[in-house]
Amino acid sequence: MQNEKRVILDCDPGHDDAISIILAASKVSLLKIEAITTVAGNAEVEKNTLNALRVCDIAGLTDVPVAQGSPKPLFKKREIAEEIHGETGLDGPVLPSEPVNKPAQQHAVDLIINKVMESDGDLTLVPTGPLTNIALAMIMEPNIIPKINEIVLMGGGTFGNWTPAAEFNIYVDAEAAKIVFESGVPITMFGLDVTHQALATQETVNELSKIDNPVSHFVVDLLKFFIKTNHDVFGMDGGPIHDACTVAYLIDTAIFDVKHVRVDIETTGELTYGMTCVDTLGVTKRTPNVNFAYQLNYDRFWNLFKKALKSYTN
Repeated sequence: MQNEKRVILDCDPGHDDAISIILAASKVSLLKIEAITTVAGNAEVEKNTLNALRVCDIAGLTDVPVAQGSPKPLFKKREIAEEIHGETGLDGPVLPSEPVNKPAQQHAVDLIINKVMESDGDLTLVPTGPLTNIALAMIMEPNIIPKINEIVLMGGGTFGNWTPAAEFNIYVDAEAAKIVFESGVPITMFGLDVTHQALATQETVNELSKIDNPVSHFVVDLLKFFIKTNHDVFGMDGGPIHDACTVAYLIDTAIFDVKHVRVDIETTGELTYGMTCVDTLGVTKRTPNVNFAYQLNYDRFWNLFKKALKSYTN
């Protein structure tokens, strides 16, 4: 495929991670998934790896390596989001107990390094969990840094959802995020400002329920659970499909408005640890380092998603 983009999905499935994988694997996608790597985040890394394998089975990704990565952040204690994603990390649908695929023997960080070093500089990293694996890969093999085409990530924002200042993915390992954001690699960031616009509501579920195939049924069950927990925990009238914004952007950049700004990561503040300091007004005069997504075309996003789910019928 002429416009095909090569990607590694680094994730912690997670309802929205699972949906992101399904979107990436669909027939409307222009992505070639080179690998899926997992990290501790929404649940323990072992659960996230099992869930990634389960989603690969459901989406028909039989030939994509799934490698388990970091079990904890670089320095701080592990933190998980069981109240959002449930005990399994993917509560809601009936999950296959034993996936057909098995995890790769290689550690996720080693796989990322090898894939990037073997590439022609055309490999995009798509992290939708804490940035531990990506930071470790940069530390272990700095030569990957100039060879990474782009990092398209979900994390941060101008407000928080885990603390008043910090979004979960960045808060879990802010030191890793600081390494990645200061690496010089081109970064496109999908923070809460834009991902909260990708809101799945009961109306969304009703629409997607009309698509009759096993993948769409799985997604609907995911969304029902995710909508309820986001209502119970955050008082939201829906479930924001945070992570799918990254893949939607890679398929159709016109869905989003972005601007080039400076983003710095706070790692020392007592109340602001994990904050992404987004300089939207240019007040710091520091060199911009991030394409910051701030606006989403809601109809275009969900039309793409419906087309993606329908493509699993054929």
